[in-house]
Parts: sequence; structure tokens; C-alpha cells
Amino acid sequence: MKINNISFFLKKNLNAISKNICSYDTKKFTLFIKLLKDIKKSKKKVMIMGNGASASIANHFATDLTKIAGIKTINFNESNLITCLANDYGYENWLKKALEFYADKNDLIILVSSSGKSKNILNAAKYGNTKNIKIVTFSGFKKNNPLSKLGRINFWVNSKKYNHIETVHLTWLLSVVDFLKKK
Repeated sequence: MKINNISFFLKKNLNAISKNICSYDTKKFTLFIKLLKDIKKSKKKVMIMGNGASASIANHFATDLTKIAGIKTINFNESNLITCLANDYGYENWLKKALEFYADKNDLIILVSSSGKSKNILNAAKYGNTKNIKIVTFSGFKKNNPLSKLGRINFWVNSKKYNHIETVHLTWLLSVVDFLKKK
């Protein structure tokens, strides 16, 4: 591949990602940050979940929100937990089952799914709603995807490219951590 082709590709790709990063909704971020501050004040916890790269995003966010912002945050990315619950309850139900074991009243669930159609993520959201647990979602692809209809606050990336959506989700979530950074 020629240098000019690489340069053109990178410029086009990074401009598209940048455009999506900057398409944030200030009102939603304000509500999300208030919700996280309320969780910290009430000594509750955040649970964040995703599949594949979204699970990696969940790991990164959980670590940073706990360490940098002082908000207890967990995810369910331990292989023994996943394989045990998926084996016993089905892959589509393992996150729901994890929530049954770990979620408490007034906790916060953050669900990350590029497509907004992952069955295990949707079942976790439905469970959370039956227990009146607050839910925040991060998705992409179609604006009215199934997950976007299940959260209290819903963040959506206008892209059909997984890497673009995942990069924007990570950037948004880590920007929130930076904003909440302990003084």
C-alpha cells in the first residue's frame, strides 16, 4: 500500500471517529455524571457489562472509575464466572444470573453493545428493569436498536463500524472518569 493511500485512509477514518466523539449529548452526559455522583454518595456500586471488545471497555472503565473516581465498579469478565453461569443457565442468560447474584437496590447497570442486539445484554437490561435498577446503555448501528429502548439514559454512536463505535464508547466513558477524578 502506498503512503498516500495510508494517509488518506487514516485521515478519513480518524475524522469519522472524531466526528462521532464530538456528537455527544451534553444533557445526557450531565444526567449520567449526576447518576454516578449519586451512586458514590449513597455508597452503591456500578456494574458494567459487554461482550468481546465491549467487555474490554467494561474492564478498563471499571478499573478507572474505581481507582480514579472512587466509585465502586465491577464487571463480570472472569472466565470461570462466565463459563459456569453460561453452562448452567445458557449464554443468553448468564449476565442476568450474575445480576441476580450481585445487584442490589439502587445500584447502576451500564450495558455496552455495539449492535444493541446482544441477547445476554438485553436480558440483563430486562432483569434490571424488573428490579427498578438504573440502567445506562451504550450502543451503535441503528438508533432505535432494542437496547436503546431499555435504559434510563442511552448513548448512541451513529456508525455501523465496530471499531468506530467501540472507540467512541471508550472515549466517552473515560472522559466521564476524567471529569469525576478525585480532587
